[in-house]
Amino acid sequence: MIFTETALKGAFIIDPEIKEDERGFFARTWCQKEFELRGLTTRLVQCNVSFNTTKGTLRGMHYQVAPHEEAKLVRCTMGSIYDVIVDLRPESATYMQYIAVILSATNRRALYIPERFAHGFQTLEDNTEVFYQMSEFYAPECARGFRWDDPAFSIQWPENVRVISQKDRAYPNFMRDPIRA
Repeated sequence: MIFTETALKGAFIIDPEIKEDERGFFARTWCQKEFELRGLTTRLVQCNVSFNTTKGTLRGMHYQVAPHEEAKLVRCTMGSIYDVIVDLRPESATYMQYIAVILSATNRRALYIPERFAHGFQTLEDNTEVFYQMSEFYAPECARGFRWDDPAFSIQWPENVRVISQKDRAYPNFMRDPIRA
């Protein structure tokens, strides 16, 4: 695996090292030792799949607060997404900054998202599937979110929002205290 740290410290783009032969290819997508060498969370307790039928579907921006802050490893297994993460660590030099990465079935990239980051994505194709590995169990009492169009971040989404849940649409704008109740 090839780990490339992003502009947001602790967040990594992970590309598979593909070994090709006449059958096709083989690539490792997870290795506890390689994650530990970089100081990344290796505890994985839950995996989820998100299937999205319509291009322009937006999910986010989501995160969990203490004591259930979660790291995520996100990969797009069918179609493609514009994946966005926001640094919510007040002590960080990149607090309230975001990056976006295109994850697709074609590029086979993954994005490692540390604890205390918000995450969301927008589908770039119909029938897109996203696979998540999480370091914490979902805890509804610790689940938080903020609006995808919050002017505090000015996230530039590539598509018009065609589908978004009522819950995501109803989130408030971000308040500077990320551990608010």
